[in-house]
Amino acid sequence: MRTPLLLLAVLALLPTWDAAAACRSGRVLAMGEHAAGASGLPGVRVSDGRRIATTDAQGRYALPEAPQGPVFAIKPAGYAAPARADGLPDTWRGADAGDCDFVLRPEPVRREALEVLVFTDPQTGDPEQVGYYRDSVVAPLVGRHRAALGLTLGDVVDDDVSLYPALNAATAQLGVPWLHVPGNHDLDLDAANDEDSLRSFRAAYGPDTFAWEEPEAVFVGLDDVIHRPGGRPGYIGGLRESQFEFLETYLPTVPRDRLLVLMLHIPLFDAPADRETFRAADRQRLYALLAAHPRTLVLSGHRHELQHVFHDAAAGWPGTRPLHEFNVGAASGAFWSGAPDARGIPDATMVDGTPHGHAVLRVAGGGDYALAWRPARAGQSAAFTEAMALHAPKVLRQGAYPAWGVYANVFMGLPDTRVEYRIGDGEWRPMQRVVRPDPRLTLENARDDLAERLRGRDRSPEAVPSTHLWRGALPTDLALGAHRVEVRAFDRWQGEQRGSLDYRLEAWPPAGADSP
Repeated sequence: MRTPLLLLAVLALLPTWDAAAACRSGRVLAMGEHAAGASGLPGVRVSDGRRIATTDAQGRYALPEAPQGPVFAIKPAGYAAPARADGLPDTWRGADAGDCDFVLRPEPVRREALEVLVFTDPQTGDPEQVGYYRDSVVAPLVGRHRAALGLTLGDVVDDDVSLYPALNAATAQLGVPWLHVPGNHDLDLDAANDEDSLRSFRAAYGPDTFAWEEPEAVFVGLDDVIHRPGGRPGYIGGLRESQFEFLETYLPTVPRDRLLVLMLHIPLFDAPADRETFRAADRQRLYALLAAHPRTLVLSGHRHELQHVFHDAAAGWPGTRPLHEFNVGAASGAFWSGAPDARGIPDATMVDGTPHGHAVLRVAGGGDYALAWRPARAGQSAAFTEAMALHAPKVLRQGAYPAWGVYANVFMGLPDTRVEYRIGDGEWRPMQRVVRPDPRLTLENARDDLAERLRGRDRSPEAVPSTHLWRGALPTDLALGAHRVEVRAFDRWQGEQRGSLDYRLEAWPPAGADSP
């Protein structure tokens, strides 16, 4: 059943619209305390992802032509959307639906800031992996988060769209409205053209271009995967003319005191940098539209690593301040690979050493925002916290040349992040940012190499240079025995974060041993 019973009762009181008109016209109503209290809601935008209509004083809307895709109401700030039977917000209809009315519920906002759960790339390929997602990513959050909204930035599944209902059932346990944009693994791969490549996604999630408004922020979701049947590769990042029409009409109406959040799957930056992965002409055209907004954040997925990119003049960005793109780490990590834990869930550490998990976006009034990464299984030790993972040798020779170091993978680290370490209660010293593979993952690669049998279904990924790794040399001129290494990082959004581990100094030759 798609429509909640209360909503059916409301709609039963409304005039019947001509089904032959498909979803070109309808009404948006505000639900009162009782069904009979519903009334037309003026000033709400309704769109098919290309054209936008605005409701009149009676809540009526009419698109200028037959819809080109699912029709959706842009939920205004201060209102809530009823949930459909699958737990998703009931803000859209299929283009050929006979019932094209929407009902919203007034919901005054009383909070210090908007908190948003940000997922990307759950990328489940079978029911077992749906269980991994449910048990390691969703379950720890149920009843414990403070979010009012959730986002998934594509690759909901790994080419098996029949898994959508199971994924939705897991995510619905979080109890908040959830918005989805499609990824390249959400395509109908048998589609003969780009236009038909999202039939299954639209049946499950509705529009692939849409907007959603909150008092602190406006969210715009865009399908930026261009399907190219027979091409190599079979897709590329970019936008379509219909999407630019929508943006050119809608973005000028976005209040300047709200954060504009652009939700994509494929990042705006080219990766790898030596080939075009997002069409350059589309990027420049999008830049021109976004530059008019003083507060804009781009959220993307796809890469299965965690990184921040600041688009500047060298990249063609015309704005006065760099455009911040947060390329969010994957819920599936490295495609659900690696040795399993006691519950059978793969380690899933990503290529840059980031543990799998989710992000949190917090937006205050006026559009100021803060970001955080939440590993799915942090807190295993003081060396693996929500903010960082540390690695160092367990033992060194006293008096050896200090060529070995402690490494800190500071998950949300930026190039200018201040990271320091100290030994015991000594003075804090700066750590150096290095661009190299995380030794924790390199060690896991070695374990896989040396294993006589498979340690899991798929090995951990081969470690690649991380953009958020720091190193400090370990002193060897201290007393014999254990020494505590403490690391602190000054996160731009979360403040000071700490982690710690121990290493030990031993004499050589060991006491009582004969000299070589």
